[in-house]
Amino acid sequence: MASHASRIPLPLAGLLALAVAMGIGRFAFTPVLPMMQADLGLSLSQGSWLASANYLGYLLGALLVTHLPWPPATLLRLGLWTVMLTTAAMGLDSHWLGWMSWRLLAGMASAWVLIGTSALCIARLNATGQTERSGVVFGGVGCGIAFAGLACMGLTLAGTTASHAWLWLAAAALGGLLGASMLWRTADVASPAATPAPAASTTPPLKAAAASGSSHAAVRTAPPLHWGLILCYGVYGFGYILPATFLPAQARLLVPDPWLFSLAWPVFGLAAAVSTVISSRLSRRYTRPQIWAGAQVVMAVGVLAPVLWHALPAILLAACCVGSTFMVITMVGLQEAQAVVGQAGAKRQMAAMTASFALGQLIGPIFFSLTHAWFGASLEFALVLGTLGLLAGVLPILRLGRPAAAVQPGGRQ
Repeated sequence: MASHASRIPLPLAGLLALAVAMGIGRFAFTPVLPMMQADLGLSLSQGSWLASANYLGYLLGALLVTHLPWPPATLLRLGLWTVMLTTAAMGLDSHWLGWMSWRLLAGMASAWVLIGTSALCIARLNATGQTERSGVVFGGVGCGIAFAGLACMGLTLAGTTASHAWLWLAAAALGGLLGASMLWRTADVASPAATPAPAASTTPPLKAAAASGSSHAAVRTAPPLHWGLILCYGVYGFGYILPATFLPAQARLLVPDPWLFSLAWPVFGLAAAVSTVISSRLSRRYTRPQIWAGAQVVMAVGVLAPVLWHALPAILLAACCVGSTFMVITMVGLQEAQAVVGQAGAKRQMAAMTASFALGQLIGPIFFSLTHAWFGASLEFALVLGTLGLLAGVLPILRLGRPAAAVQPGGRQ
């Protein structure tokens, strides 16, 4: 078993884990939403509340990680199983309150998988000098989004109901879970090997501890949180979530042809998958805050495009701009977190940033639901507000600072 697990590429296992957790557990609701509106009479306001339930779960999941004693492998395993089961429950249930519960649990589980995957994959890749392959792991989010979008497009054209679409996605999640299981099997095999390492050679045990996420002493000596990063990350969450949630619904209003409006979400996912590879090359010339700020400006352009231009090309432009930047910001934001506070406080800083991000994206759909219900506000109003928030956050991002001693070896960031 150990030798078989060791032959599974680590980046591929991480890609599958994030594809299931994020592409299906979190974002599959976006391409299924138009199907639920057509088949089940789900209103846009109800859909916004379902999205908010998932975002609330993501927030709770991130906060729980800071208190749960579970190792990353346990978080990953339980999270993936929960995503698969709650996705199937969405297809078996027919009550709105039940859907709220399943989306809440799926959000919690996706946060566990993201944090668990980061601890198991990113630290190991860094320890073995394969940092650039982290882009493959994070590319799983875009691959999962593209898969869910294309699958829903095919299911819609085949006349499949929304309930059956959820069941098909659950089956796909099970397949991804089985592939990603090599990730925690490798962790189980590697953990004992790190324990009896001799004290005379300190570097390998330290790397093994970072890879397994089993060190508890670092938590007690963690440096204070960097609140500038946390706040900037929360603004980013608010600015991007509205187009990320309602992009296919916007496209359907403009173009009734399902072949055309269903393309918006796959384009979004493919742009996200490609961007993580490109960003690794940009890091050779620009600092992480500069990449983050530039990506946020591009995202703002994408969010505003459908407001100024009511046509399908504007939807595709928005999908490209938002899709090609949200995972870049996620990558460089988490990398900056580790560089700012060091390895000892990285997990705590990343959890706080993830919670801030979840809070920002939770406020977005709730804000739209309330303004839509009380004042009849259109989605365009929320998009303009999101654009202003993204642009307002650019300067604080560029002003982010940290002690020089926290800079990682070999990096100019």
